[in-house]
Amino acid sequence: MFAGLKTRRLVLQVAGATLAAAFPRFAAAALDYPARPVRIIVGFPAGGPTDIFARLIAQWLSDRLHQPFVVDNRPGAGSTIGLEAAALASADGYTLALVSTAAAIASLYYPHLKYDFLTDIVPVAGIAIEQQVMVVHPSVPANTVPEFITYAKQNPGKIVMASVGNGTTVHLAGELFKLMAKVDLLHVPYRGAAPALTDLLAGRAQVMFEGMPTLVSFVREGKLRALAVTQSRRSPLFPDLPTVAEFLPGYDSSIWFGIGAPKKTPPEIIARLNTMINAGLDDPTIKQRIADLGSEALKGSPAEFGKLFVADTQKWASVMRTAGVKGE
Repeated sequence: MFAGLKTRRLVLQVAGATLAAAFPRFAAAALDYPARPVRIIVGFPAGGPTDIFARLIAQWLSDRLHQPFVVDNRPGAGSTIGLEAAALASADGYTLALVSTAAAIASLYYPHLKYDFLTDIVPVAGIAIEQQVMVVHPSVPANTVPEFITYAKQNPGKIVMASVGNGTTVHLAGELFKLMAKVDLLHVPYRGAAPALTDLLAGRAQVMFEGMPTLVSFVREGKLRALAVTQSRRSPLFPDLPTVAEFLPGYDSSIWFGIGAPKKTPPEIIARLNTMINAGLDDPTIKQRIADLGSEALKGSPAEFGKLFVADTQKWASVMRTAGVKGE
């Protein structure tokens, strides 16, 4: 029921893009785009992974399409402030949005939004998918996920699970783990990664689920112990590190990033942008930059990227409901 109507709308939108590409008059219109600067709204501050991916693709598109693609940071409320601005903008291809897993979750966590993520933002192209890592402070007597589960069951409610905030991707990765492992961890939300990591490194928190780029250096220096990655397949950066799913079958949590646009954006423009972004993801320099951030390129059609919109919204809605995570 949750995805039915919205999935049909998504299919119709993507079908429109395919039909438009087949007609010469639509193709001609696409060739004229862009004729002026394009704005990419990012719902997070400068410097984080979301912003980095936006600037990486913005530079590629600027160089190839000969118009500036300008990143416009509008942080706040789990990216919903920026997404609202994008959703309500003119659907002419000159306002885009950097969307991520956080956007799907925030659309559930903040119930009084002026837009509907699944219908007011349409998929353009994926950029990257990022692994998360389950790490513990070295004082925790566990070197594997099963050992941690045993330790947690022996200490119910006493192990502090840090996160970068309520209703965030990493918070829900931890909630999913708690549900599947049947353990009671004490969730403590912080205002961002820096204070959460400070307490984790000091031993005031014991476990955290976080994006790989944030944690790689601490793991390599031995300041934190990595137990597993959260995606369903192992990471090229740490090929010997198991997945959580190897011990809890079906567990999967990742962070994806891509470009969205306001609904009714001309499908020929969406098709042109999708082609150009996918070409960028084949570029060796961009591929290496994405890999350096602990991520993999996320190539595909608008329809394929759109499946993530629906699937993750449905999945995390179920986790929030079962775990009793309340929105604001």
